[in-house]
Amino acid sequence: MTNDDVETTTGDWEREPDPSDSLRTFGAVVQALREHAGLSRADFGLRVRFSKHTVESVELGRRMPDESFVELAEEALGNTGALRKAAQYLTRGEPGLAAWFRRWARLERIAVSLCTYECRLVPGLLQSEGYVRALCDNDIPPLTDDELEATVQARKERQKLLRERPNSTFDFIIEEAVFMRRLGGDAVTREQLDHVLDLSAFRNTTLQIMPAASQHHACLAGPVRLVETSDGRRLAYSEGQENGRLIADLKEVSRIQMRYARLRSQALSPKESAELLERMRGAL
Repeated sequence: MTNDDVETTTGDWEREPDPSDSLRTFGAVVQALREHAGLSRADFGLRVRFSKHTVESVELGRRMPDESFVELAEEALGNTGALRKAAQYLTRGEPGLAAWFRRWARLERIAVSLCTYECRLVPGLLQSEGYVRALCDNDIPPLTDDELEATVQARKERQKLLRERPNSTFDFIIEEAVFMRRLGGDAVTREQLDHVLDLSAFRNTTLQIMPAASQHHACLAGPVRLVETSDGRRLAYSEGQENGRLIADLKEVSRIQMRYARLRSQALSPKESAELLERMRGAL
C-alpha cells in the first residue's frame, strides 16, 4: 500500500483557509524534531504513513493533523510527549476573528462567568449588525467584502452564547462615552441602543454604564475581560492595537478582579443604566 493510499483511507484533509497560530507553532515543532532526527520529509512520511506533501502542509501550518498523524509522529520522533501535549491546543483558523483573539473566543464558549469592561467600543457580544458594519467601514487598512462579511458572521456566532448558555452569567460595564459616539450615524446608533437594551434584558446578562461625570474610576488602565470556566479556572484578557494578551498569572488575575469589583460599585445600577440608554435613545 502506498503513502497516498494510506492517506486517502485516513481522510482527505482540507487545506486550512486561514491557518491559526497554534497550527503554525505545532508544525514548526514537528519540523524541528524531524530535522533533529535527521529525517527528510519523504523519510518521515514513510514512518508516519502520509505523503511528504502532507508532512510539508502540517509543518507549514496549512493542515490540521489528525490523531493518527500525531501518534505516529510521536513514535517516530522519540516519544517525548511534546507532540501529544501540543496537539491538545490545536485550533483551526476562524475567519472574522483576529488571530490574537481566538484563544479568548474559545474560553468564552466554555465560560460559566464572563465579565467585560469596555471603554472604546460596544463589546462584540452586544454589537448590532449595523454597528459591526460601521466598525468595519472605519477599519484601516480597509477590509475586503469577504473579510467584512466574515467579521459580521463571526460576531453573530459569538452572540449566540447569550442565548445558548442560559446558565452562564454575562456581565458588562461600558463607558457612557461609548454610546455617545454615534458611529455609523443616528440610525445605526438607534439600532445599537435597541439591541443592547434587548440583550441586557436576558436573565443571565447584566449591563452597567460607567457615567462620564464620575469622579472615581477603578479601571483606568484600560479595557479588560475576566472569565471563569466550569473547572474553576479564572483568567483575564487585555487587548490593544494589533495584539491581545491572555493572563493566567493568579496574582495578576486577582488584581484585575479587584479592580472590576470596585468598578462595578462605581457604575450605575442595571436599572439606572437601562434608563440612561432609553433617554439617549429617545434623544436621537
